[in-house]
Amino acid sequence: MSRGIITLTTDFGLADPYVGIMKGVILGIAPSARIVDLTHQIKAFEISEAGFVIWQSWRYFPRGTVHVVVVDPGVGTLRRPILAEAGGHYFLAPDNGVLSMIFEEAPHKVRAITAERYFLKPVSKTFHGRDVFAPVAARLLRGVSPARLGKLIRDYARLEFYKPVRSGKRIWTGAVMRVDRFGNMITNFRFSEFPTIATRPFLLRVGLETITRFASTFADCPPGELAVLEGSTGYLEIVMNQDSAARRLGCGPGSPVELTVY
Repeated sequence: MSRGIITLTTDFGLADPYVGIMKGVILGIAPSARIVDLTHQIKAFEISEAGFVIWQSWRYFPRGTVHVVVVDPGVGTLRRPILAEAGGHYFLAPDNGVLSMIFEEAPHKVRAITAERYFLKPVSKTFHGRDVFAPVAARLLRGVSPARLGKLIRDYARLEFYKPVRSGKRIWTGAVMRVDRFGNMITNFRFSEFPTIATRPFLLRVGLETITRFASTFADCPPGELAVLEGSTGYLEIVMNQDSAARRLGCGPGSPVELTVY
């Protein structure tokens, strides 16, 4: 049996038994699997937030890790379950664009999972995490070849939630991709694409506020004042020192952000 790793990313939360059930299915097939919870607190149905989290996390795991991402508002419809291979890792997810940042970053190939003999029966129309993704992840650890799961496809879904759009001569419109536990709001603006905001004037509008301060660290921000800094992922974050920017602004994943640079 493989002693491989499976990561789980879902919007299931922890109040219901859904996550535990998925783990039970995995361990029933691959008892020596090591299961890592990335998070189960993705905002319900927020594909872009889940896509950012798996992009942020996957590179820190060993090659051969199986990543299961279940944020699936289209569960039970004709949307396909897919298996992507990228960077020596495996990604199992619904074909709804949640793996778009992985596709952008690494050479990859994608299969539509059609080998129903590896699914739990009967397959529920509302819980593919249990009946499709968990058992297939466990089978991969047990040595089932990706080629046995389905044929390669090229028409898989891709989204561009991580790319801000230029909306004026000096203006870009983007969005909040994630809010972390501390209330820091991670935007889809890469610092490497807007480095001048560290040294030149800028305006960042979000909610009803306009932010003009760039900070190198949290401690550079005066208490109670909003600021922008480069976060650990390389994306710009809207922050407050020892306080929640998201609570102050009343914003969350998907909220629009406008950046003007001078």
